[in-house]
Amino acid sequence: MKKLNLFDKFVFFLNSILATTLLLSYILPYIEPERSAFVSVLSLTVPFLIIVNILFLIYWLLRIKKQLLLSLIVLLIGFNHMASLYKFSASKQVEDKDNIAIMNYNVRLFNVFNWLPNKNITAEITAFIKERNPDIISMQEYRQDSDLSLKDYYKFEVLSGNKVKNGQAIFSKFPIINKGSIEFPNTDNNAIFVDVVRAEDTIRIYNVHLQSLKIDASTDPLKNETSENLFKRVGNTFRLQQMQADLFLEHKAASPYKVIICGDFNNTAYSYVYNTIKGDDLKDAFVEAGNGFGRSFDFKFFPVRIDFIMVDESFIVNSFKTFDVKLSDHFPIISRVKVK
Repeated sequence: MKKLNLFDKFVFFLNSILATTLLLSYILPYIEPERSAFVSVLSLTVPFLIIVNILFLIYWLLRIKKQLLLSLIVLLIGFNHMASLYKFSASKQVEDKDNIAIMNYNVRLFNVFNWLPNKNITAEITAFIKERNPDIISMQEYRQDSDLSLKDYYKFEVLSGNKVKNGQAIFSKFPIINKGSIEFPNTDNNAIFVDVVRAEDTIRIYNVHLQSLKIDASTDPLKNETSENLFKRVGNTFRLQQMQADLFLEHKAASPYKVIICGDFNNTAYSYVYNTIKGDDLKDAFVEAGNGFGRSFDFKFFPVRIDFIMVDESFIVNSFKTFDVKLSDHFPIISRVKVK
């Protein structure tokens, strides 16, 4: 520090705080929101903390200062967190006749309240789906709409609400032999499932939509709400998500079939609910085969990935892609998987 000028000393002070915060964030996926909702809220800032520490590293590298070791060591300790934010390797693309193409898409009610100026959202989403031709489609914030014409699919939907009935839907090109819903108390969010038959395999597909944070992606979260109230509200949401994840996992544990999980978790890959749902027996398709940031939510401040496709050990993940299609506040994701 003796050889640093006053400005560099200030930069290193900020660097120390943010590097320490990132280091502490590595334990967040193991802290139940019920125990400390405030601490769990910090999981939302992990992408920001990683990016800022990379910038500090670059700053000290250009200055040829040993202070670069602080952020470098912290980033290396959390290398798995880095992999969840950004995949440096090329995306995996394995073409196989036995691939099953799975799409997850939060369609935001097909723009029924005109959040986007585009008046042809439903038709464009339909055209996008037909072009990509997935075998399975998992939709959140779905509503019945006569313009959504997917005649080649079997469908299961669970809707609620008064003004606009909405909920979750699963479309499948494979016959559906069983279906059901896992109800979450005191909310319109839920998880649904279908059992489909594909060749000699029966596969259970889950569509999980956890409690929403209700943060507008296009505005500053603090603009109309104090930071104290925001933390309190988000903390309460995380407690609900924990309860919903527990209900889902109880149902999943009884599944007799191979399992694919799709959904909008309304939380990041650094959260308790992600860590709990993924566990040790599931594979995150983005981590297995994606590249880049993989952001799935159109948040203007930093890349956020809250939509997921996971598979159990019965599957090989052969590809994953996020599509920069601005027809919702979420981006569609598609993975191709193969039964081993």
